[in-house]
Amino acid sequence: MKLSRRLEMIMELIPEHSRLADIGSDHALLPVAAVKSGRVVQAVAGEVNQGPFKSAAKQVAEAGLQGQIAVRCGDGLAVIEAGEVDVITIAGMGGSLIASILDNGLDKLTDVQLLILQPNVGEDILRRWLMEHGWLLTSEKILEEDGKIYEILTAVPEHEDERISSRMLYEEQEWPVSNGKGTFTVTSELLLRMGPWLLKEPTSVLSDKWNSELDKLHGILESLSASKQESVEVKSRQLKREIDQIKEVLTCLQKDRL
Repeated sequence: MKLSRRLEMIMELIPEHSRLADIGSDHALLPVAAVKSGRVVQAVAGEVNQGPFKSAAKQVAEAGLQGQIAVRCGDGLAVIEAGEVDVITIAGMGGSLIASILDNGLDKLTDVQLLILQPNVGEDILRRWLMEHGWLLTSEKILEEDGKIYEILTAVPEHEDERISSRMLYEEQEWPVSNGKGTFTVTSELLLRMGPWLLKEPTSVLSDKWNSELDKLHGILESLSASKQESVEVKSRQLKREIDQIKEVLTCLQKDRL
């Protein structure tokens, strides 16, 4: 059984001797691989739909791991009891859905020490949820696989005595502009959208992602340009400002890598 690069990267982020819950586990590939590697001692593979649930149960049975991996059918964190696991992985869903799953299972997060989350879209929604619910974003990974770009976020419970806090992580920053004359403000909103850790260690994949996003924004702007409505003009100005900010960030990141 070979994991995708995306799932391999997620597995590498799970601490040794963890008790894992993989929510939306599909074929239970991640928990099976994590238990086989010795990284995870006990796991729960959760699925809400009968088809994937049966596939996961079959995968676990074929691996002979029924004693270590419990396959359960249920919605989100309803498949676990409070205190049963210390690591939760949720991968391959939209950021809004992942945030909703966490929101609906807040009582199950009391003893969880690590969240590993891989949203397909809406990463900024998830970053905001973590910040607003007392979780500190500790790392961000980005990779391209089979023509798609994925981000993997890890978060731990935030404590007041931490050397870094969410407030510090998303604090506005002044960056020198690309022409070297003056500075521009990287706002909290930009950091939430683009990822504070990803901006600290930029890669070509990050640039590829945001150049693609710029293409989409330009397309939206072009579709709005035909209208003379005041509300559309306001939206167009907002889009132009957003495009300019993202371009400036990318130009600075490119300059830093030279």
